[in-house]
Amino acid sequence: MRPFLSLYFCGNTYEDPIDGKKFRKFLPYGYAVQRPNVLSPSTLSLERHRLLWLYLTRETDFFTRKLNVLHVAPEQAFYKRFKKQPLWTYTTTDLHSPLADVKADLCNLPFDDNTFDLILCNHVLEHIPDDKKAMSELFRVMKSGGTGIFQIPQDYNREVTFEDDSITDPDERTRIFGQYDHVRIYGMDYFDKLRKIGFEVEEVRYAQQFSDEEIEKYRIVREEIIPVCRKP
Repeated sequence: MRPFLSLYFCGNTYEDPIDGKKFRKFLPYGYAVQRPNVLSPSTLSLERHRLLWLYLTRETDFFTRKLNVLHVAPEQAFYKRFKKQPLWTYTTTDLHSPLADVKADLCNLPFDDNTFDLILCNHVLEHIPDDKKAMSELFRVMKSGGTGIFQIPQDYNREVTFEDDSITDPDERTRIFGQYDHVRIYGMDYFDKLRKIGFEVEEVRYAQQFSDEEIEKYRIVREEIIPVCRKP
């Protein structure tokens, strides 16, 4: 359906930076609350995908370096583009995704220590009950000097992460956590959780350097923080 959606929504108001296509509007998306005008008709990217793409292409040299890359729960918006990177050895992993090369539990990865130069694991940890174990596995398989980007849905007005294992009803989880399969709402302490594992964490407020016009054009969130994690 994507080619037809791209044609139907074609225009000049909004732009998906991942493929450069322009649209008169984006599609709505959301579980508990529908966010209007956020889903790209062409790449199916959301706000977080477009912000990350802008960061990767404009602020890093990842696409011009020979890297061993692990992509956890690969997003359709990125999968084909990352797979075609000529300098990357690109491995995908997930417990269920058909896009995964390796079917694996993030809390028990089947990779050797110090394997990957770059790990992308975005909007995954909020699904995992033992996120500390998952973070430790990401740290273990990352090379010393390697980099990880671990985006999560985050409440920037909440200091402490909230979780409650007694909430099991899918509708109640959707109401409280924002999605039926989320197990927590991360607060601003998320970055310190990563630091306790051993990562050096840079809280990159990349969207803040864009003008109001660019924020609207790309439909990204000014408040979003990109967690860039490095293994010493």
